[in-house]
Amino acid sequence: MELFWRENRIGLRLILVTDEGEQEVGGIRKTPRGFDAFARTFGYEPGRAQKDIESLEAARDFVESFRPWELFVGEIDIEVEPDSRQNQ
Repeated sequence: MELFWRENRIGLRLILVTDEGEQEVGGIRKTPRGFDAFARTFGYEPGRAQKDIESLEAARDFVESFRPWELFVGEIDIEVEPDSRQNQ
């Protein structure tokens, strides 16, 4: 199982890789005002998205604080890789 940030043309996506494949569990988009971030959910939870975050690190912390990967695999002991990967 892997959990990492993947770079894409507009920001980063938080990717969970399991035996069943890849799931996008969060994301960050760079905007002229800062960064917009979201943590995946299965319902309507507006608190899991935020706009105009001042730094990329703060946006990553915001998404990771929700532990959105637990929606797919339950509570597990896994760390997000510290370095982001390039889009393949």
